[in-house]
Amino acid sequence: MYFADVHCHILPCVDDGASSMREAVAMLQMEYRQGVRTVLLTPHYRRGYFETSRQTVREQFARLCRIMAQDIPDMQLYLGCELYRQNEMGRLLESDSSYCIAGTKYVLIEFMPGDLADTIWRCVGELLIDGYRPVIAHAERYRALRDMKFIRRLVDSGVYIQMNAGSILGECGWSTKHFCSRLLKEGYVHLIGSDAHHTDRRMPCIGPCAEYLRKKLGEREMERLLTENPRAMLAGEYI
Repeated sequence: MYFADVHCHILPCVDDGASSMREAVAMLQMEYRQGVRTVLLTPHYRRGYFETSRQTVREQFARLCRIMAQDIPDMQLYLGCELYRQNEMGRLLESDSSYCIAGTKYVLIEFMPGDLADTIWRCVGELLIDGYRPVIAHAERYRALRDMKFIRRLVDSGVYIQMNAGSILGECGWSTKHFCSRLLKEGYVHLIGSDAHHTDRRMPCIGPCAEYLRKKLGEREMERLLTENPRAMLAGEYI
């Protein structure tokens, strides 16, 4: 069985992720050895911090695709974005569909850890009204989402929850691991990404996460999270 990584910073020289094409290729080789065959590249976009033009992002993506076609031809690469919450997000997405996930209506959204529930609700609500499908990036980081009633409200409204593989494995401490475990068991997690940035720290870890999920939740649930749901999202279908 092959897996997908739906959140990573492997695209080189566009944010705080891979610093060179060589490191990007090395990270993809790490992914491949862990059983990953589909990678969604999600470079940051945040005004005042990460503002690499989408033209440059697309050019780097094309370069990486050419290299990987020679190096690992059965690795499928897709382009998306980790979009930091801002005003009038719908207008930005309308101006360039490459801010969405693989040209679909799915959008990976990042918030501040201390953002209030009202802020998160307003942001995703605007996107839903505009016809987009919000995916909350590394949802375990936000204090407002530790409220299970709020999680249910978001999911029931059509919002998707993404968690980081490292957090599930306990890299961010026991409290975060426990929260991830609870959401996984209650079925409120839709997608898992490595959020990988480098080869020597914040590394790809989908393979170890797959083994953990298999032991804790079973083969079927692991397949849903790491294979089936990513496939549906990248095809623009409903999860």
